Amino acid sequence: MIKLHLGCGWRNFGNDWTHIDGGDYDHLDDHDITKLNFDNNTVDLIYASHVLEYFDREEVNGVLGEWSRVLKKGGILRIAVPDFQSMVKLYCCDTYQLEKFLGPLYGKMKMGEETIYHKTTYDFDSLHKLLENHNFHNVEKYDWRETEHASFDDHSQAYIPHMDKENGTLISLNIQATK
Repeated sequence: MIKLHLGCGWRNFGNDWTHIDGGDYDHLDDHDITKLNFDNNTVDLIYASHVLEYFDREEVNGVLGEWSRVLKKGGILRIAVPDFQSMVKLYCCDTYQLEKFLGPLYGKMKMGEETIYHKTTYDFDSLHKLLENHNFHNVEKYDWRETEHASFDDHSQAYIPHMDKENGTLISLNIQATK
């Protein structure tokens, strides 16, 4: 089974995964998540946690096209992005001030010599439509607790209050779809 962890950063899921990220980490197998070194229809699972939002609404079309190219028919695309709707609800209820959401919404990270930022945000409907427009189907939310990577704490497990996975509000929109 070929499983890709795209935009993995320092998180190493082990030898069963191919790790691809623009950073400089020892466990990386490659560095470009937009040009994958795989033949068409050969990958079983793509997991990309909090990386899609670094591409604007036009750039994302090429990225998803590339990811679709390498996925097998019936392969799974599993994505996590900041959940705009969840954060707006928390903000509008006067539960949290704006500063609590700046990181998840605008993300800022060093990538080599440059600093990259989030270029867009999604809610379920917008991401669902985007995936369907790229010929993915069975678009649905997934529970991070029921994945093979559940033991690796990443942004798909982002809660407010921070790390309160029992009583907090999940602010990551976790969606998977089938090619």
